[in-house]
Formats: sequence, C-alpha cells, structure tokens
Amino acid sequence: PDDVDAYFQHAAARWGRVSLRSAAFALRTWFRHCEAKTWTRPGLAAAILVPRVYRDEGLPLGPTWGQVARLLAEVSGDTPQHLRNTAMLRLLAIYGLRSGEVRRLAVHDVDWQHQRLRITRSKSGRHETYPLETSVACAVERYLREARPPTSLPTLFLTLRAPFRPLSAGALYYLVQRGLLPDQPRKSRGPHGLRHACARHLIDAGLSFKEVGDHLGHQSPDSTRVYAKVDVAALRLVAMEDLAPL
Repeated sequence: PDDVDAYFQHAAARWGRVSLRSAAFALRTWFRHCEAKTWTRPGLAAAILVPRVYRDEGLPLGPTWGQVARLLAEVSGDTPQHLRNTAMLRLLAIYGLRSGEVRRLAVHDVDWQHQRLRITRSKSGRHETYPLETSVACAVERYLREARPPTSLPTLFLTLRAPFRPLSAGALYYLVQRGLLPDQPRKSRGPHGLRHACARHLIDAGLSFKEVGDHLGHQSPDSTRVYAKVDVAALRLVAMEDLAPL
C-alpha cells in the first residue's frame, strides 16, 4: 500500500482527480484479480483510496476579468496583427462567443446601419442578433479599415499573409493561451476560457442565470446552471444573509 500511495502522490502533480480515480479503479480491479490468484496478500485492493469526484468539477473557471483586461491590453497596438487580435479577443470576452462562432463571422454579419451583430451558433446553427457593443464596434471597424487584407472572401477574420484564408481553431487557441497565465488549467487557456470568464463576470455583476444563458446562447437552463459553481463567494454571502436570523 505504501508503494501505491507513493505512486499516486507522484501522479497527483500532473493529473486531475478524474484521472486519478480512473487509475485507482484500474489498480483495484487488477489487485482483486491478483488476490484471487493468491499472487498478493488479501486487502491490497481495498487499501487503494479512490478520490471523490464532484459533478461539474471539470468546468473550467476561466481567467478572472482582471486577467482578461490584462490580455486585451497586451494585444493592443497599431500593427495589422494587433488590430485583428484585439477585435477577436473582444468578441470572445464580451459576447462569450465560441471559437467557431468568431472564426465563422462574415463581413455582412456586422450591421453598421443598425449597430447589430449576427451570430451563428456552433451547436444549434441558430442565428441570433445582438447589439453591437461600442468597444467591439471600434475594434472591428479599425481592423476592417486598416488591417484586413484586400480580398473577396466573405469571412471577417483572415490570415494576414497570402494565400489569405480563415483562421484555424489552433491559431485562435494559440493566440488566447499565449497571453494567459501559464498556471491556468489547460481547459481555461483557450477561447472557451474567455467564454467562462464572461459568464463569471456577468454572474458577479448580478445578472440572473436566465439572462446569462440568453447572452451565451444557451437553449436549456441546465447549460447555464453549471456556472453557479463560479460564484461560490456570492452564494456563501447569500446564505449568510438569509440564514443569519435563524
């Protein structure tokens, strides 16, 4: 048992609880077989401790809003790359868009006359229209005017060198994770981490789960329910206020 415990202590530096639990179950099964064959002493399988895994614990919290602001400040600049990246990151953070929703945006999805933005949702394929937020509008307008390559392609965000083409998922992931802290969990470093940061920021600002779900394009309340975990401090405060007289 001491050797097994030492193995899991070593693995815990690299694995999450889900991976540790899977390995523990596998070893338990193996040692039960060994015990049945009298290859090992009885009780070894039962001595392996299995970590408890909670529902939705794998939800990436994403960076804090302060880290998002720092990321936006770092990518600001006057080069074509800076202008393009600033526009994309603002769309990811402020609207909580998925990577594919940003990469599929077309030039005509930005309605300048009515100050609206049309989004095609990745999961449902539905078209949704949002008000064009001022800082996003300024960033996209400057990118179109000063940085977007001259091409007939309808896609809004393109590579900056010929042959011009839409950005890949890997390119957008690299752009985001390069500017975030290295100690962020891996699932929180990419574009989806900014989606979670957006949800976290909206919940902290007092919006209801229904409002957050509408903003993120969720069709089911259950999809938004998991974001309750990101606001543990606020939930504790509510509990203290509601239960104090009792």
